[in-house]
Amino acid sequence: MSKTNPAKVKSEKGKGKNMKSFLFYFLLLTFAFTTACRYDMQDQPRYKAYKKSDFFADGRSSRDFPAGTVARGNLRSDHALFTGKKENADPNATVTTTTDASGNTLVTSFPNDIEEFPLPVTKEMLDRGQQRFDVFCGVCHGPLGSGDGMVVRRGFPKPPTYHDDRLRNAPVGHFFDVITNGQGRMASYASQIPVADRWAIVMYIRALQRSQNPKEMNPLAPKESTNETPKPAGSPKASTEGGAK
Repeated sequence: MSKTNPAKVKSEKGKGKNMKSFLFYFLLLTFAFTTACRYDMQDQPRYKAYKKSDFFADGRSSRDFPAGTVARGNLRSDHALFTGKKENADPNATVTTTTDASGNTLVTSFPNDIEEFPLPVTKEMLDRGQQRFDVFCGVCHGPLGSGDGMVVRRGFPKPPTYHDDRLRNAPVGHFFDVITNGQGRMASYASQIPVADRWAIVMYIRALQRSQNPKEMNPLAPKESTNETPKPAGSPKASTEGGAK
């Protein structure tokens, strides 16, 4: 009859005890992570978007920001950049408008609009402005800004051309203001076009105006010739009384 080694039996019992302890603590941790954390982070009480609330007096679950708070990155301290208006704009200034034959509302005075771009005019900005103009503006205003876009050719009222004296002389802030707030039949594009892209579009509009009206907008362009032929230097001047002296 074989004898049992007491040391070996003790060792096997110890291994079995350690394995049971390991399984116990493993199951305990698993239970803790799958119940406590899940309840606290995933199954916590919350309102779904636009769901009615019985807690607040107005019945809305979504709350407004506290008065005076500004979301990070939305301070908008640069007034000219974000509004296209002068810093010291006159709130009582009168903006005069008229209506053309197509029913478009035309602004004829621009008392509070800035005249210089608040961003550097670069080739990258112009390229971006052309791309955004083709996406958002060209369908009505046409590829050259003449008001002959594709929807106009199919019956939509024609918008004003960018190439008349009124808009050639309009400050850049006017175009930014119209893109931001809309005017007449044109709705606001503030939700579709970010601020920097709006200025890029205005830069491209200025480029279109210069390309279609080079002599009117470029002081270095040659002027129209007149019928009067200039006399060469040193030639005798004509007398106002007739005859030459």
